[in-house]
Amino acid sequence: MAHRLAGYQPRAAEHSVLYRVIDEHLETFLDAAAQHADGHRLPKFVEQEFRDFLTCGVLAHGFARLRCGDCAFERLVPFSCKGRGFCPSCGGRRMTEGAARLVDGILPHVPVRQWVLSLPHRLRYLIAWDHKLCRAVLCARVLLSFQRRRARRRGLRAGHSGCVTVIQRFGGGLNLNVHFHTLVLDGVSAPAAADGRGGRRRPRNDLRAGVPPPAPSGLRRDCRRSLTPGSDRGAITDARGH
Repeated sequence: MAHRLAGYQPRAAEHSVLYRVIDEHLETFLDAAAQHADGHRLPKFVEQEFRDFLTCGVLAHGFARLRCGDCAFERLVPFSCKGRGFCPSCGGRRMTEGAARLVDGILPHVPVRQWVLSLPHRLRYLIAWDHKLCRAVLCARVLLSFQRRRARRRGLRAGHSGCVTVIQRFGGGLNLNVHFHTLVLDGVSAPAAADGRGGRRRPRNDLRAGVPPPAPSGLRRDCRRSLTPGSDRGAITDARGH
C-alpha cells in the first residue's frame, strides 16, 4: 500500500496568538521596561529578537519563489527569522535538526545518561554575563573523569567516554536560569587491540547502563575540586558568599 505524502501547508504566522500579542503590545512593553530600569532600555539584541519575530513567515517581509521543473507549479515560501529566543517555528526546527544530527551522526548506539547541573541564584546571574566563568563551571570533565575511574576499577586502563552539553539560559517561567544539560555515554570505549592476525578489534562499550551512578555528594566534591584556583574560583566564592 503506497503512503500518501503530506502536502506543504504554509503557516499563518501573523494570525497566531503570540504574534498578535507581540505586535500589539511591543512598544508599550519596551517603554514600560525602560521606565522600570531608570530609562535604560532592554539590550539591543533582545529588542531585535522581538522585531525579527514579527517578520518571520510573513510574505510581506520577503520570500523565495520555488518552481517545479516538470509541471511549472510555483509556490512562495516566506523567509524565517532564524531566532534563538522564543519563535516556536525556528526554535522547533533547530531543535529537531540538532536532535537528528546527534542521533544519526554523533552519538554511538550505546546507553546514554542525562545529567542536569543547576546553580545557586547568585551564580546564575554572574555566569550569564561571564562566558569564561560559565565554561569553568561546566562539570562535563568531572563526569568523564568519573567514567574513566569506574572503568579502571573494572580493569579497563585506557577507556574513553564522551558527552554533549547544552547550555539552557531560562527556566519554565522564562526567567534567567543558566543551567546545563549534559548527555554522557554510560560507559567507555577501549582502544582497538590486535586480534592476532595483523588486524585490529573494534572498540567496545564495556560499561552498561545498569552500573549505579555516582553519589550526588561525590559529584559536588569533584565539581569543587575541578575549579582551578584564581580569578574564576574567586568570583564563584564571592557569588556564594563564602
